[in-house]
Amino acid sequence: MINRVKRTIGFLFALLFVSAVAVAAQPARANAQRPVLEQQLRQRMATVTQRRLGLTDGQMSQLEQSNSRFAPQLTQLIGNERETRKQLRMELMSTTPNQQHVSTLIDQTISLQKQRVALVESEQRDLARFMTPVQRAQYFALQTEFRRRAQEMVKQNAIRNQDPAFKRSQGLKKLP
Repeated sequence: MINRVKRTIGFLFALLFVSAVAVAAQPARANAQRPVLEQQLRQRMATVTQRRLGLTDGQMSQLEQSNSRFAPQLTQLIGNERETRKQLRMELMSTTPNQQHVSTLIDQTISLQKQRVALVESEQRDLARFMTPVQRAQYFALQTEFRRRAQEMVKQNAIRNQDPAFKRSQGLKKLP
């Protein structure tokens, strides 16, 4: 059972990666296909989640509602954290880092992390309304796995897109 779930998750991420590469290779179609591909991926992830956690249709409906409430906030926080870390890296790589700006960015990083923890706690309280503790723990692990694999694919895609030999082999033009 676990191997089948791993294969299914692997398939989903392979599909996402292939779709991302195909969309990147054809920028004119990217905007038209992206929503469709994202919807297909969400549906497949929902199917895997429901099977793996043993959720009823009612629980799945409540999970979708919960996700629609918490996912945008979490996405925003993660983006803010990423931007803050980027600014901090840039400041630290400077020949003369601005001490006050570094201090502000560190404080901002900690504040954003606290907000993320508070949001995850709120999400867990919401999930506790309709999921068992075991289902919540399994869902938390599944979310972590989805994010990790998505990050790996984004990283691999970025590496491939920066490799001139890979671009030529894909027929992509080098950008100025």
